Amino acid sequence: MVSNVKTAAVIGLESYEISVEVDLNLGVPSFLVVGLPDLAVNEAKERVRSAIKNSGFPFPGKKIIVNLAPADIKKVGSCYDLPIAVGIMAADGILQIEAADEYAFIGELSLDGSLKAVDSVLPTVAGLKKLGIKNVIVPADNKYEAALVSGVNVYSAKTLCDVVNHFAQDETHVGLERVSVDIGSLLNNVHDEYKFDFKDVKGQVKAKKALEIAAAGGHNILMVGPPGSGKTLLAKCFASILPPLELDEALEITKIYSISGLLTKDRPLINSRPFRVVHHSASGIGIIGGGSSPKPGEITLAHRGVLFLDEIVEFPRNVLEVLRQPLEDGEICISRAKSAVKYPADFILLASMNPCPCGYLGDSQKECVCNDFQIQRYRSKLSGPLLDRIDMQIEVPRLTPEELVGMTAPSESSFDIRKRVVAARNIQIARYKEFGIFTNSQLTPKLVKMFCKIDDDSADFMKTAIAKFGLSGRSYDRILKLSRTIADLDKSEKIQIKHIAQCLQYRELVGSEY
Repeated sequence: MVSNVKTAAVIGLESYEISVEVDLNLGVPSFLVVGLPDLAVNEAKERVRSAIKNSGFPFPGKKIIVNLAPADIKKVGSCYDLPIAVGIMAADGILQIEAADEYAFIGELSLDGSLKAVDSVLPTVAGLKKLGIKNVIVPADNKYEAALVSGVNVYSAKTLCDVVNHFAQDETHVGLERVSVDIGSLLNNVHDEYKFDFKDVKGQVKAKKALEIAAAGGHNILMVGPPGSGKTLLAKCFASILPPLELDEALEITKIYSISGLLTKDRPLINSRPFRVVHHSASGIGIIGGGSSPKPGEITLAHRGVLFLDEIVEFPRNVLEVLRQPLEDGEICISRAKSAVKYPADFILLASMNPCPCGYLGDSQKECVCNDFQIQRYRSKLSGPLLDRIDMQIEVPRLTPEELVGMTAPSESSFDIRKRVVAARNIQIARYKEFGIFTNSQLTPKLVKMFCKIDDDSADFMKTAIAKFGLSGRSYDRILKLSRTIADLDKSEKIQIKHIAQCLQYRELVGSEY
């Protein structure tokens, strides 16, 4: 007898239906899995055999052939254990295959028959929904993650016996728990207590304003200053002014973290913007993603959030150069010999650096000891094309004695700054709701022409700026996007000269001797 059980495979963020076909034949007892399985899937044979026996069911002493169709898609991971076990038991007459025909199964089996959590459940269930499958059985530890997909009946099971009893037609029938979650409650359950707050940062008024603009419009920013000026502290405080996630954004991020194995049963939904801090020893693959079965890298884990590169010039130049295309397109395509996977990577690049190797070039208190060659070699890690993609490049100078001892006016709190950021984001969300984007930084050239129009006086001002600073076409578009954000914070419908002038103040390194 041949049975057919449904499950799915995830490649990138896309899901594909997999049919687990099981055939039991007379002959020398054996267990063969075909259909391009990896090592983890091949090892399922021993897990499934022990799980069925230790759950109190007979294991068929026949020739067992399991085909994972379609055979041209590589099957990776332990999520096929449960559908293989269900398929074998259905083919052996232990489980009613007709009752299970409208279900899909996901889960790893322990040797004692209990079900363990697996990765990629959210994108798998979302893909199954698109394929028209309405019922899914998942491990208990994955139940809330799976239930985030509306329109699918999600059932959770702790053991293989629970699954069999769910389909029983006699007195042993015990229905599985149908799971539901309040997505709105999960999304809003955000703790607003941040370890770092802008009210604790002394001075640096210009840097704080630049970070406010970056958070409001999703713009990239580079901070340059001597050691101890507060660059790292400002970056840590940046998380406290980021706006809350929209539901679509939260689900998109949660899918990424699901396939990366970073979700827990206590936190099935990512409800705050990612803030990824990368050490300069990270490899290019670690940052953009990759591997034999390509997994997301740091730029994808920072999607809709922040990627912080402290001391950016300490990273190898070839590692920094891989950021150029994602910064422009908001996505990364990882190509391998047998596959190509596309991941989203729309993040805010937040970076910091010293102005020279010793750190004191242009400092008001200490004299720089570096020669011109050392300074040039140090700064050459940041290429012109990469720098051109960073919207704001600002100096963070040494604090004055008055600022250090607290003799100046108190700093504004992150709570007050965040209110302005959220107000500006809401303006952008309403403006772009028909275009599928959330921020000014996501504007395409076509949308820039539509939403970043300037009057004749502003156009003349821009011509002067382009001639003076030698701005590229990319820089021009980014200045318009940045000016649009400054106008939104100013609650202005039109971009004015003062907005463009303020924007140019935040591009100090472009066109300079840098």
